[in-house]
Amino acid sequence: MICAFIANAASFVLPISNPANLVIFSNGTMPSLTHWLSMLALPSAAAIVGTFVALYWNQHSALAADTLVAAEPVALGASARLTGIALLAVAIVMIGSSVLGWNLGLPTFVAGLLSTALVLLVERKGPQMLLRDISWGILPLVAGLFVIVEALDKSGLIQWLASLFHSVASGYPASGTVSVGAVVALASNLVNNLPAGLVAGSVVHAAQANDAMGGAVLIGIDLGPNLSITGSLATILWLSALRREGINITAWAFIKVGAVVMTPALFASLLVL
Repeated sequence: MICAFIANAASFVLPISNPANLVIFSNGTMPSLTHWLSMLALPSAAAIVGTFVALYWNQHSALAADTLVAAEPVALGASARLTGIALLAVAIVMIGSSVLGWNLGLPTFVAGLLSTALVLLVERKGPQMLLRDISWGILPLVAGLFVIVEALDKSGLIQWLASLFHSVASGYPASGTVSVGAVVALASNLVNNLPAGLVAGSVVHAAQANDAMGGAVLIGIDLGPNLSITGSLATILWLSALRREGINITAWAFIKVGAVVMTPALFASLLVL
């Protein structure tokens, strides 16, 4: 549970922390790293601390009842150390690209490709297994999302939502951010935060929203999915990894914890925005 919730709670610390962040700002309006941190550092801290406190309160009895068996230490091989260094290098490239205001897609892809090629070269392995394990279905899925959003834009729905968004922002500057963040958080659980983020990003851009409203949308997209197992890609991947290990977390079991953990963290983040 801790692994699942912190993945989303910490996902707006940096622009690179969540794919949904890149989707929201896919129209070229990504803030600079310094502006991002000045706007979202405090809400990020509130989300992480709020999630930790709620999880501790909710799970401390289960942790106390656990009997943990210390595992034997495992020495990392040369390829494992190289992989760790490669991951660190990719992180540096991504953060550096954020600082310079570059589009994050190409630098991330090139850094990941070079790192993978280096590891495969050292291990003297071919790319066949790697290529088999790539989730190729994600590519048409993401492409399809952009097509859908373009269709929504042509239908006038994006402009209608942008007008509504602008009315809320101008009419309710104080409570509007909390309301917008909460609605977007709920929508992220209904349709997953990637398509929700794509639509929300188009609406924010069309409405020329201020920083507070843009930040509220981002918080709702990133933190809201902690309510359900289908809310974000990170949670779906976490669930798949657990099932491979023979651990089954039901949707209802997750929601019972998610409602307790997500709600205070979401409103704490929106209030300090």
